Amino acid sequence: VTTQDHQSVTRWVPCRFYEKVQALHQDPKASVDNPLLAFSLIKRLHSDWPNVIYSDEATENTQALHAGFKEVEQELPGAEDLDGAAQALMRLQDVYALSVKGMANGVFQPAGASRPPLYSPGRRVSLSADDCFHVGKVAYDTGDYYHSIAWLEEAVSLFRLSYGSWNPEDRSSLEDALDHLAFSYFMAGNVSHALSLSKEFLHYDPSNRRVARNVAKYEKLLETGMAASGAGRGGCHGPPPHHCPPPHTLLGRLSPQPSPEQLPRLSCSYETNGSPYLLLQPAKKEVVRIRPYVALYHDFISDAEAETIKGLAGPWLQRSVVASGEKQQKAEYRISKSAWLKDTADPVVRVLEQRIAAVTGLDLRPPYAEYLQVVNYGLGGHYEPHFDHATSRKSPLYRMKSGNRIATVMIYLSAVEAGGSTAFIYANFSVPVVKNAALFWWNLRRNGDGDGDTLHAGCPVLAGDKWVANKWIHEHGQEFRRPCSTDPQD
Repeated sequence: VTTQDHQSVTRWVPCRFYEKVQALHQDPKASVDNPLLAFSLIKRLHSDWPNVIYSDEATENTQALHAGFKEVEQELPGAEDLDGAAQALMRLQDVYALSVKGMANGVFQPAGASRPPLYSPGRRVSLSADDCFHVGKVAYDTGDYYHSIAWLEEAVSLFRLSYGSWNPEDRSSLEDALDHLAFSYFMAGNVSHALSLSKEFLHYDPSNRRVARNVAKYEKLLETGMAASGAGRGGCHGPPPHHCPPPHTLLGRLSPQPSPEQLPRLSCSYETNGSPYLLLQPAKKEVVRIRPYVALYHDFISDAEAETIKGLAGPWLQRSVVASGEKQQKAEYRISKSAWLKDTADPVVRVLEQRIAAVTGLDLRPPYAEYLQVVNYGLGGHYEPHFDHATSRKSPLYRMKSGNRIATVMIYLSAVEAGGSTAFIYANFSVPVVKNAALFWWNLRRNGDGDGDTLHAGCPVLAGDKWVANKWIHEHGQEFRRPCSTDPQD
């Protein structure tokens, strides 16, 4: 091998990978809006690039390639990031009833529906067979055979189309997909299909003894009539999916919303709330619901203020936690990153808190309110149904010694192309993301009890990057600002 050959391999391998990533992400500003692009980028950096670097093509100059890769390896997405992106695609599939085949082809349209797509990217991006295999494998590894079957079926179909062609970036193959799909069908109770897939596997790899034993096992089960005993052994995995929907599918299945005639006293108005602060520039209030009381304040924050707050929070973002008993911990039902900002962090934060106090008429001085929480929801980011107020006296919220959370102000710092609505589950309505608007609601009734109708959720972000800022206000200090009612049930 000549020196020139060494150089050509050195140039060709990284250049091919670079061109592949560049082709997928031509617009840096919009590269993560499309969830398929985001997943592809994470997978390229975590999985495909190492495969190229350590491929047979690169063996003639492994030292230089490996050294260059090691320099940036710590900054690349990890296995947790890639698996999380795969789970996000499955979450979008469930909540918005998307077809796996459609998603693999870059189409975001509800399965079996004649409605227009929920999101139409400017440039369609499709997933490879290996991409679909990875999503299915993530479901498979957690025993979620309902999702593994759907994604592995697509992987098998795509691998069949390209069988015999060599792709050094792929970690999987048609045999891998058939093997996992067969076992998924077996665990879901479909032994006959597991048998046919296993036989197809043996067509490509006749010497595999493990799969040969599986074939003998499946044939015996079918002969003895025991195949049905495998049904349901992996839980609820059989179609149709609405027989056993995951909890977050509720977010996409709100009942038809009431007609305007059924919603009395809803209004839009300019409000000063008796505050001199709002005299020259009243708040633009839209009453969204009376019970529970929910109001949307349009143009509550400027573009420049929103960008400042995002910039302040960016370096401090960490995986969001939730209150669990007396502790706070990460949870799969809240996928986001968050940071806390004191009012001393920047004059913009201080002015924003003054504006919140003027609009709500509540006391935000410490310890009557929490710091401003800035949250970023990326690919499939969501927060399943929850209350903002504590439902137990053991909650960490009571450590502030200022009572429960009486009210919530949630400011939309960005727009999203699709998804991301705030859904009030029991009250049966949702509020879409309105950039620069602030959503306000009371968490507690006037008697201090929690309002069950405020159970709400952050629907998964289908396309875009959702930023919000939350201000939680506590009940102590508000005694004369929101006094009790004469009716103890109010």
